[in-house]
Amino acid sequence: MTAYKNDTISTGVSEFLLNCFIRSPSWQLWLSLPLSLLFLLAMGANAILLVTIRMEASLHEPVYYLLSLLSMLDILLCLTVIPKVLAIFWFDLRPISFPACFLQMYIMNSFLAMESCTFMIMAFDRYIAICHPLRYPSIITDQFVVKAATFILVRNALIPLPIPILSAQLHYCWKNVIENCICANMSVSRLSCDDVTVNRLYQFAGGWTLLGSDLILIFLSYTFILRAVLRLKAEGAVAKALSTCGSHFILILFFSTILLVFILTHVAKRKVSPDVPVLLNVLHHVIPAALNPIVYGVRTQEIKQGIKRLLKKGW
Repeated sequence: MTAYKNDTISTGVSEFLLNCFIRSPSWQLWLSLPLSLLFLLAMGANAILLVTIRMEASLHEPVYYLLSLLSMLDILLCLTVIPKVLAIFWFDLRPISFPACFLQMYIMNSFLAMESCTFMIMAFDRYIAICHPLRYPSIITDQFVVKAATFILVRNALIPLPIPILSAQLHYCWKNVIENCICANMSVSRLSCDDVTVNRLYQFAGGWTLLGSDLILIFLSYTFILRAVLRLKAEGAVAKALSTCGSHFILILFFSTILLVFILTHVAKRKVSPDVPVLLNVLHHVIPAALNPIVYGVRTQEIKQGIKRLLKKGW
């Protein structure tokens, strides 16, 4: 009997179980409806934005191509995370296979970095538009967008790749309950019997290399933009200049604020419930995705007019 038991333990586990809110199970009930609505909003709003940009010739410009890329990333990221979370909430479908878990881990790390990089490219676009308006048509071209999109995809597909590979190579003895709604790297790797120092270091280094460098470049872009705007003398020029980058700045705030709060709660995890970072991690995958197209649709006249014309054609 002992030999059989030892054999079973050494074999390891065959799947993971996602256990969302250990200390606050009631959260699943009241979160399911708003999370469903946010998911539907994210899917619908981004789909409308993509169709509008595709159908309206006036929106076939580099800045809107970058916005289309952001919308596609939002849709794919939501589809990777939220349906599984809702399946847990509604049907208690907690099991997730090893391949599915590590694939979700890769997509989350890769696509979040792609979104951050897209914001950085969009900040550069706004910097050229305000600080070098005469050179804008010659710098921000369709060819620039192709090169930028290639850079976004290649950089953020390759650098996060070792994260799921390192986690998949760990030996998982008998623990298989992930204290999270998603397959976050550290939530999974802490179940292993092996040393996870390399995983932690690569997650930290990779995260700060990608997201940190993007945020620094975004900050520098807006510093130069603000300096250029404050030098404008013409009446109404400051308000007009700021309005051109207002939507982008709001989107960055949505993206970075939730991420910052998530990081701070992890740092102060002894002072907050362990379920709070889990909740913030889930919300970070759906709230920006739901609000991004709405902000651009409300604040950008060209998109607003394009949606109105699209709706009239549909009717």
